[in-house]
Amino acid sequence: MFESVAALLAEHEDLGRQLSDPGLHSDPARARRVNRRYAELGQIVAAHAAWQQARDDLDAARELAKEDDAFAEEVPALAERLDAAQERLRRLLIPRDPDDGRDVIMEIKGGDGGAESALFAADLLRMYVRYAESKGWRTEVLDADPSDLGGYKNVQLAIKSNATDPADGVWAHLKYEGGVHRVQRVPVTESQGRIHTSTAGVLVFPEADEPEEVVIDPNDLKIDVYRSSGPGGQSVNTTDSAVRITHVPTGIVVSMQNEKSQLQNREAAMRVLRARLLARQQEERAAAASDARRSQIRGMDRSERIRTYNFPENRIADHRTGYKAYNLDQVMDGALDPVIESCVRADEEARLADRGD
Repeated sequence: MFESVAALLAEHEDLGRQLSDPGLHSDPARARRVNRRYAELGQIVAAHAAWQQARDDLDAARELAKEDDAFAEEVPALAERLDAAQERLRRLLIPRDPDDGRDVIMEIKGGDGGAESALFAADLLRMYVRYAESKGWRTEVLDADPSDLGGYKNVQLAIKSNATDPADGVWAHLKYEGGVHRVQRVPVTESQGRIHTSTAGVLVFPEADEPEEVVIDPNDLKIDVYRSSGPGGQSVNTTDSAVRITHVPTGIVVSMQNEKSQLQNREAAMRVLRARLLARQQEERAAAASDARRSQIRGMDRSERIRTYNFPENRIADHRTGYKAYNLDQVMDGALDPVIESCVRADEEARLADRGD
């Protein structure tokens, strides 16, 4: 049933030999890739061993049951154990997104709803930061454009993990968050107590492991510097520290003004630009490959409404998976795991269906 396992076991053994070679670690980017793949295959190796053991135990019990009825009583439980081991191995053999182990850069933008959408963007930022904290990940606000009432017109957040197993990577969890998030609640600006509907947009990009991974020709960049400004447009900086970088061939524009140093803003802008270019390259490769499959859960249409946050009912609903729960207060405090798990499971089922398993 698992014809591909032998090749994966051999690959895991070969990667183990590579990791024992001191020369590998002179190339940090390659060492990181080998570590990720080794950790990923390690799960398959363990699951395959568990499946083999369960199969052997069941075969032995059935053979012994022919002479001793006591062993026959163990057969149903052993059969269930084999089924569970087989299902785990089957799911692990679904080809994994090669970017799962990457860190991410997330952009949250206020959408329809004016001041209320900016406040909701700030709530989403807090939700993702709290979720990252629960995972032991590090967060860094790269840039922010605050609104007058304390929200954000736009905010960019880097999220990093030290995980070696791609299944524990930031992208593996947060790649499903891109799209339009809708909120239904009474805005702080509403004097009549009426429920309003507003939106915020979320973009998620896998971050390049190394600057060299995405080659950018300096001649392709148009770099402008200017004075940063705060809410209402008043000057908050007396030097030209804000940076705007335009990648001329693609038209991608990245602006940064969060730091007082022009150099720091430029470095942050280049990180975001590399992440956007990496995502663009991956989309182009997927579109060009006739056998490439886009996730049915992580669609590339960033205008897609993916989730509704209904505060009066304390309800969270994901429109792609049908997930619904009445613990919105906990979700907004970072308890996102069940919501994200519904996306992971739906994506796995779609991939299994594509494979015909």
